[in-house]
Amino acid sequence: MNIMVFDVPAEKGGALSVLNDFYDEVVESEHTNINWIFVLSNPLLNETENIRVLRFPWIKKSWGHRLYFDQVVAPKLVKQYKVDKVFSLQNITIPRVNCEQILYVHQSLPFVDYKFSFKDNRLFWIIQNIIGKKIINSIKKAKRVIVQTEWMKQACLQKVDIESNKIEVISPAFNFNINNYFEARDESLSTFFFPAGGMQYKNHQVIVEACKELQNLTNQKYEIVFTLAGNENQYVQELYQRIKNEQLPIQLNNIMNRKDVFDMYTRSILIFPSYIETFGLPMLEAKLHKGIILAADTPFAHEILDSYENAYFFNPFDHKELVELIQKILKKELIYKSPVALKKELSQKGKLLKSVLH
Repeated sequence: MNIMVFDVPAEKGGALSVLNDFYDEVVESEHTNINWIFVLSNPLLNETENIRVLRFPWIKKSWGHRLYFDQVVAPKLVKQYKVDKVFSLQNITIPRVNCEQILYVHQSLPFVDYKFSFKDNRLFWIIQNIIGKKIINSIKKAKRVIVQTEWMKQACLQKVDIESNKIEVISPAFNFNINNYFEARDESLSTFFFPAGGMQYKNHQVIVEACKELQNLTNQKYEIVFTLAGNENQYVQELYQRIKNEQLPIQLNNIMNRKDVFDMYTRSILIFPSYIETFGLPMLEAKLHKGIILAADTPFAHEILDSYENAYFFNPFDHKELVELIQKILKKELIYKSPVALKKELSQKGKLLKSVLH
């Protein structure tokens, strides 16, 4: 059997992690009678006896190059390699092919209530209004669909008239060991951490607004750490300029590997104000480190954090609610509850491959 895996958008972040995790599952698989063809842009994956990697870096040159690839090159590759099954990790199916297609949908922008205007953010408007239609049509055409969360499944079902059993929920695999846990000490209770990129919907803005208000409400010392460089885009540049001008206690540190991030979970409180996510891995990571979490009041956050005793929620569009939570922590009015019997999160390792081969 020949299975072709498409993931040309993956280059960094969560999308690349999903690709790498699935590739590792294939490498470790006992199904050596299956020939795998990975179709990518820039990522480097090793070839094996039954894994072939096709790279098309030119796809990243422009939207036009990507459109040409999707409409012309991709269908030709399916026919050229006599593919029996397509697994698309890129939210859309391959057009004009007759083989079975399994679709992995992890782009949540077309399914959230928050709507971006063309004026404010052209890219997000295009994803919601143009690419979103292609994603919805792809969900209709695919034989099976895989999503990362139950809320995403329900969101898809609201948009697309299909049977519920056509969509399967498989959370991202997490393959990491936790050796140290959060300790409620003076330093950790006055340090706040937000590991995220510079997209507008990550909502660093609400933290900056909260810090500004806290300047007039408390003299207690605290620090907030962003994993940003300060020059990612205009949105981040403006925030960084404001942080400097107003001398807010926010530090930028973009040179963090996973080990550094895990270390921060043990000595800081996670603030997660993002209002658009498919999964929100930092919340799970902080939870497994038994830390305190201040999260945006969203369906994806509740799916991960409900029943966790150290999770607190705030309106991501109201900085005053975040101010109130931070104040309670600094005044030690919000008491850390040591998780005695933290529910073990089961790893999803291997489930994605099993679903594709089903």
